[in-house]
Amino acid sequence: MLCQFGMIASMSRKGDCWECEAYPSGCNAPMESFWGTLKNELVHHRQFRTRQQAIQEIAEYIEVFYNRQRKQARLGYLSPAAFTQRYNATLLVA
Repeated sequence: MLCQFGMIASMSRKGDCWECEAYPSGCNAPMESFWGTLKNELVHHRQFRTRQQAIQEIAEYIEVFYNRQRKQARLGYLSPAAFTQRYNATLLVA
């Protein structure tokens, strides 16, 4: 199934984000960075009472905060929502 979708299976050990020779920047680097951010900003500071609570709060963190509100260095320290709004405004002007 991986081949069908042009994907490469991860064969590295835990924490090794530079596993893929085909991609000099590393296949897993963005995901390793995301998991580190998630753990540092949410998981290590919380004690979840149930698995369902953990799932709900992590999903909310990703969907509401990380994907929409959290300022991203690669976006000029704007939130994704602000970056999208600025980008759409430039399209209207052009």
